[in-house]
Amino acid sequence: MDISNQSNGSANSRIAIDTLAWLIEEAFEGDPSHSLLANLHDLRDEDWTTLLPGSGRSIADIVEHVAWSKWMYEDYAFGPATMRGDQPPLIPAEGLRSRPQDELLNWLIDGHQRWLASVPALRDDTELARDRLTNWGERLPTRVIIRIMIAHDLYHAGEINHMRALIQRTDRWPYE
Repeated sequence: MDISNQSNGSANSRIAIDTLAWLIEEAFEGDPSHSLLANLHDLRDEDWTTLLPGSGRSIADIVEHVAWSKWMYEDYAFGPATMRGDQPPLIPAEGLRSRPQDELLNWLIDGHQRWLASVPALRDDTELARDRLTNWGERLPTRVIIRIMIAHDLYHAGEINHMRALIQRTDRWPYE
């Protein structure tokens, strides 16, 4: 479905942009059960860095990845495309896999605010069809890049939810 052309032909319409900005917020912190931040609320300190048997990533590592993505996608799609994914500030100092919890959350929120600010800054819904650069060098329509990032938050929110349930031994339905 091409949402960039559903604005009754008005070049100045912002219906799709406003809807996408709302969905970005819902995926990040708006939905009290499914958003990324909602799934971080019930974490104990030790849950952040716990590795489940057979896994290679902690919840902190996943949050680091989500924050990194927000910074990189914003820089490439809407900014100067100067950030490098293998250099600070996009990788933690001193070879760590993820930043300390408070620093990580602040970095995630700052990256989200940068990302979110770029979408409403679009002139009108016609901008959603404009090709923009990705951090892997491909050009994609703006609406596709935005969809990727909304899905990215929700995907990793679910992953964190499941990891938390396994770590805390609450991996069951509430009615069981």
